[in-house]
Amino acid sequence: MGEGKPKDISTWPRGERPRERLIERGAQTLSDAELLAVMLGTGSAGANALDIARQLLQHFGGSLRRMLTADARALLGRRGLGPARYATLMPRSNSRAATTAKPARWTGDERAGGHAPFLTAQLRDRPYEVFCCLHLDNRHRLIHFEEVFRGTIDGASVHPREIVRQALQYNAAA
Repeated sequence: MGEGKPKDISTWPRGERPRERLIERGAQTLSDAELLAVMLGTGSAGANALDIARQLLQHFGGSLRRMLTADARALLGRRGLGPARYATLMPRSNSRAATTAKPARWTGDERAGGHAPFLTAQLRDRPYEVFCCLHLDNRHRLIHFEEVFRGTIDGASVHPREIVRQALQYNAAA
């Protein structure tokens, strides 16, 4: 390997490689850069996957979520991220699990704030107003969550008949 070139990750000790650490210890043990490096898979000429991940995160202010939810034009053309890699990275990252530290689940206990993490994970990255329905059973367990109406940046038109129709369709008690 030539002087000044990044060291190939495959030559690193096994316990230091992001992919192996992910498998052995879980995603919570990885930094955002390491997690992104695993999603990228490989590096490019002159940079390993971790170097590319660090550069991408730095460009987006250190925020993995900001990078993963950025417009395609903001990502394409960055070093190590062309159309092919973008096309494989974005479907992986658009799952809610990739943009939250831990998967959000509905607990049904409003007093304990059980609904907040779930709703935050579902709604936080939307750049427009939405009207969503939480269809609950008689014990306030989630039956179904759905975006019913999409609006503009400051409002959404809601038709009550659609809300009632959906509640009946899912046999929701609340």
